[in-house]
Amino acid sequence: MFRWGILSTAKIGREFVIPQLQDAENGVVTAIASRDESRAKAVAARFGIPHAFASYEALLASSEVDGVYIPLPTSQHVEWAVKAADAGKHVLVEKPLALDAGDIRQVIEARDRNGVLVCEAFMVTYHPQWLKVRELVAEGAIGRLRHVQGAFSYHNVDPQNMRNRPELGGGGLPDIGVYPTVTARFVTGREPQRIQAVVERDPSFGTDIYASVKADFGDFEMSFYISTQMAARQTMVFHGDKGYVEVETPFNSRVYGDDRVLLHSADHATTTVHRFGDVRQYRLQAEAFARAVAGEDVPVFPLEDSIRNQKVIDAIFRASEHDGWEPV
Repeated sequence: MFRWGILSTAKIGREFVIPQLQDAENGVVTAIASRDESRAKAVAARFGIPHAFASYEALLASSEVDGVYIPLPTSQHVEWAVKAADAGKHVLVEKPLALDAGDIRQVIEARDRNGVLVCEAFMVTYHPQWLKVRELVAEGAIGRLRHVQGAFSYHNVDPQNMRNRPELGGGGLPDIGVYPTVTARFVTGREPQRIQAVVERDPSFGTDIYASVKADFGDFEMSFYISTQMAARQTMVFHGDKGYVEVETPFNSRVYGDDRVLLHSADHATTTVHRFGDVRQYRLQAEAFARAVAGEDVPVFPLEDSIRNQKVIDAIFRASEHDGWEPV
């Protein structure tokens, strides 16, 4: 059993990841740490975690932990991923790993010098619905792919929320812009060559709250928008000349309804529906990670792919500063 330690008592860990780590067939959560010892003990009691630490350093020094999950604010991801790797721990770190692609190189260096596995937590790449989309596109079910379209939005104007605090790495593109980009890249195996973008910032928070993006992948295009101050919506569509694939709940599994992939024929005469039931994508991610640590040949999301995805986000910000195309 892979023994997980959790660095911080963040909401995403409490509400989504820890319960699914606990349910994994090859892992168990043995420790949690917080700078507030009472919070660490409270979360440990809630989930039956045997060890609670009053500092992240103490958890990293523990012999009861094989690897860590890091749901800290984005601005701290690189720092603690490096520290965890240098402590000899395997690392699964929340997305986005970094706020600049160049910062990820030091994480790669820490991974390599310590011989540990370090991955960015793109749980969607482990969900069978995205494997099905990739399969459909690859086998020509929609003919020639011409356009990918996406949207991801929610409404959050809480000034204390980390997503609205630039010093913590807040903003819409770091938080949710990474999902349309990573899923389009995952499905097609292609990288965008250039970007056009409009980005709007909140005058009070200073964070990006809206982005409209056009990406040129060479033989197909992608357009998507994201926002942190619009009505909640998620969609991804892969449109070809012989049909199109629609992903109904592409990112937050089962939050917006059932996980379904719809394959529509060009004339709308037929629609094939692929249903995926109660898929727990954080559990699938944790199980794959633990198997990879054990030496099994299973796909995980590598740091080299993290650099490529972050380069797209970096290019979006640069493109928003001028008219016309920006190379990735």
